[in-house]
Amino acid sequence: MSTPVLILPGWHNSGPDHWQSRWEVAHGYTRVLQHNWDFPLRGDWMIQLEEAVLANPNAVLVAHSLGCVLVAAWASHSLNSHKVKSALLVAPADVERPEMQHMLHSWSPIVRERLPFPSVVAASRNDPYCSLLRASALAHVWGSRLVDCGSVGHINTDSHLGDWAEGYALLQDLQKEKNGH
Repeated sequence: MSTPVLILPGWHNSGPDHWQSRWEVAHGYTRVLQHNWDFPLRGDWMIQLEEAVLANPNAVLVAHSLGCVLVAAWASHSLNSHKVKSALLVAPADVERPEMQHMLHSWSPIVRERLPFPSVVAASRNDPYCSLLRASALAHVWGSRLVDCGSVGHINTDSHLGDWAEGYALLQDLQKEKNGH
């Protein structure tokens, strides 16, 4: 039986040309749907992730941007985080930046606790929403391996990555890892 993969888009969801959407279509992965993509509330998003994990035990999480912050928050509160095999956390959003506070007020502070499953943070050197230094610090507190993807912006549709083969290789490596780290 194959490992379930849960796609966790960030703020405003991932459009059809985003690598997350392309992976969903190409590989049959499951997108965790949120009630409100444009005005996200952390608690609401955490409930949706909880339900998705309960329905897909031993899943690998594939999060982008705000989805990375969601994984950290959810893992710190859920009694079911042991049901996640691993997580690929791509381009975490720095929701603590002052200009983000009025739009994403329920997302601060970012949870800074070690994740209870293996994880990789994939970050860009020129991400407008999170510096590589900040992403590196988050990877450290989450217990994640940091992968420097070079200068590819926010690792989204605007980055013109297509199916993002480098990211898919990271996902394949995570799926081969044993639980625990």
